Amino acid sequence: VGCDRSKNLVDICGEKHFQAFVCDALSVPIRSGSCDACISVAVIHHFSTAERRLATIRELARLLRPGGRALIYVWAMEQEYKNQKSKYLKEKNGSKAKEKKINIGTVQAPLTVQAPGSSSQDSSCSDQLINGLKDAGCDARLGAAESKLPVHTNRTSFDSQDLLVPWHLKGCTKKKEESVDTVLVPAGSRESQELSPVFHRYYHVFCEGELEAACRSLDCVRVQKSYYDQGNWCVVLEKL
Repeated sequence: VGCDRSKNLVDICGEKHFQAFVCDALSVPIRSGSCDACISVAVIHHFSTAERRLATIRELARLLRPGGRALIYVWAMEQEYKNQKSKYLKEKNGSKAKEKKINIGTVQAPLTVQAPGSSSQDSSCSDQLINGLKDAGCDARLGAAESKLPVHTNRTSFDSQDLLVPWHLKGCTKKKEESVDTVLVPAGSRESQELSPVFHRYYHVFCEGELEAACRSLDCVRVQKSYYDQGNWCVVLEKL
């Protein structure tokens, strides 16, 4: 059974006769202790606070039966690890189409989003997590942060843990009456320029030890395995 925040993606699953439903990772409408295994790939790095990221891991743990396992993948700050570039960086040179670098500067965006229903218990848990991250040598900015987020240049190393990644909408004809953020992309010459819609999506890229420290702050799970895989930090959890 699959779930996603995007109704369009869930509809595609339905068309392919897969079981899927729309939900929020902070509150999954499945009975506690009813899952043998859970997989969360490229989800948790979209939450803008440490409290929310920890809450999603806690929600995964809630779904698992005792002895059940969860696999978590998040985007890594370290796109070059042990002298090896990730596939994400390599694809810039291997792509047939030339990468178009756009300098968009920064985008105004608040980063102090408070998790709903947060309490003093959440704050206490957050303090433990912060201490764990410091022990891991991770410079994660938690709580209040800069109001401007840098815009990442695709297929390059990350300069910040909290950033906006531009997504170019390909094959889309923009109507005059539509209001969509756009940038001018050079199309081979000064005279020829293509108007391309660009959407910015928030990411918190995890540094080494950060995901594992968050998982270890929960008493209900045990970290079975923690590893790096092609630009991602990964953890396998077991429900106690």
